Amino acid sequence: MCDSTIRIPTLIVYLKPSVRRLFTPTIGTMTGRIAACRFGVIMLKIFWWTTLVATVALTTCLITMLAVSWPAAWAASWPSWVIALAAVIIIESIIFWIGMITVYVTSVQLGIRRRVIGILCGWIPIANLIALRLIIRTVDDEVRFESSKEQLDRARATARICATRYPVLLVHGVFFRDTQALNYWGRVPAELQRNGAVIYYGNHQSAASVPDAARELTERIKQIVAQTGCGKVNVIAHSKGGLDMRYAIARCGAAPMVASLTTINTPHRGCGFADYLLEKIPLAAQRQVEKAYNAAASHLGDKQPDFMAAVHDLTQAGCARLNTEIGDSAELGGRASATGPFAGIVCQSVGSKLAHATTGKFPLNFTYPLVKWFDGPNDGLVAQPSFPWGERFTWLEPNGTRGISHADMIDLNRENIPGFDVREFYVQMVAALKQRGL
Repeated sequence: MCDSTIRIPTLIVYLKPSVRRLFTPTIGTMTGRIAACRFGVIMLKIFWWTTLVATVALTTCLITMLAVSWPAAWAASWPSWVIALAAVIIIESIIFWIGMITVYVTSVQLGIRRRVIGILCGWIPIANLIALRLIIRTVDDEVRFESSKEQLDRARATARICATRYPVLLVHGVFFRDTQALNYWGRVPAELQRNGAVIYYGNHQSAASVPDAARELTERIKQIVAQTGCGKVNVIAHSKGGLDMRYAIARCGAAPMVASLTTINTPHRGCGFADYLLEKIPLAAQRQVEKAYNAAASHLGDKQPDFMAAVHDLTQAGCARLNTEIGDSAELGGRASATGPFAGIVCQSVGSKLAHATTGKFPLNFTYPLVKWFDGPNDGLVAQPSFPWGERFTWLEPNGTRGISHADMIDLNRENIPGFDVREFYVQMVAALKQRGL
């Protein structure tokens, strides 16, 4: 197997030549949202500096007034000083609220936590200044990053580097569905489409056994091929979706319609802490959770949700059973048998590592220590030994203390991670499929 370890600084160096000339953004290349963000942060910067200058000036005037023979001088001067103070308060308040409302409405990177910090600290002296600097810095970084990305996409638009021969099918993991309201893949699909990709979604149930989900996905692929005449699809599958697609290829007849399968943070050999939890949690409690989830999933569109079947197929014991049934190409030197179901299909995998529990979003910040205890380095759910599969494995190592979580790999939180551009990672991955004639 070819083990391709990508450290994030290496990825930056790889992309640097493409973006060096695009580093300085201009208004003309910004989207409406980013232009609004830029306007908002400029207003907040103006507020910051003009408030500082006005405070110093008013304080100096007040001290000067009090230092002179002040009864007569004060009586003549204080109305003007009060008027100036009132004018400063009114003008600065207008500037502040225009800027704050604008960035709160348009920024993605502020997130809930920073917005709450801004609200709670807004009435506390000193703390409000610290919170304001945090907001300005966060939105400023977002404007620079997104503007640079916008220019990069504009510069390579005619190249259509993601215009693969076969369309891309995105397959979600467990306990999620494909919806228009909240895209499971975050900003990735739009970025791929902007660079020429044709995107489809698995549209399968949120929770089902691997065989049941595989049958759904096979029917979905048949539908896409029949409607478009594309012949095959390039599949990118996250988490349990990778297991579902392997089964679909090996047992459900999807093989002739799949040109490539890329699994993203898939537990090919299961999650050890899942085995532990199923052993420790009382069966009655498991049944209650199962009943509640299945009822909720049914209301959201699942036809026959099966919570426990999905969970059991993610354990080490469950994956060992599946690998015995469908084969594990990682045990075949990274390539399936020439006569096997994966013959002629490009198979590859990706895994990532979260550095610390505190850098993961809920609930991964809680599960990370458990997975580390049982399985070692992990992304908050799946450990490193479970990721490798196929002819090529790419391991993404963290830069500094942040790391890349299970959710980060699908841009679930829409977060710009320092040193790792998840959207560009997918663009380069799909571009590589195009270069291989897929």
